[in-house]
Amino acid sequence: MDNKLNEIRRKIRLLREKMLSAEDNIRKQVNRDEDCSEAATHLMAMRATMLGLIGERNRLGGEERLLNVDERLKLDVRAASRKPPAGAPERRER
Repeated sequence: MDNKLNEIRRKIRLLREKMLSAEDNIRKQVNRDEDCSEAATHLMAMRATMLGLIGERNRLGGEERLLNVDERLKLDVRAASRKPPAGAPERRER
């Protein structure tokens, strides 16, 4: 079961990368005033595949809870400082 769940997560990750690449190609085609209908249709098919994979992942118990705005703001996402806090003993170099 865990192997199946990890395989689905891997497929989702790879599909996300392909979708980002396809979106970038569509933007380039639009900027060059080219027809992007084929690429857009392919992207929509990838989105349908993504929904299927996400449904399968959630069915196997791998659902990822999305945080709301308040929860995201409360997260401590500051980068770790290289300088020790004031009053903390310094690390010795070897």
